[in-house]
Amino acid sequence: MLDKDLAELYDVETRVLNQAVTRNKERFPEDFMFQLSKKEFEILK
Repeated sequence: MLDKDLAELYDVETRVLNQAVTRNKERFPEDFMFQLSKKEFEILK
């Protein structure tokens, strides 16, 4: 599931979701979110 999908699920902007995770890292499991490389993202598309 991508961050845009989670943001839609929680009815918030993607930017807001990412900020919340960044600012509250201790509240989320370590493997809650990871970042794809540009190459991985291109493959995903």
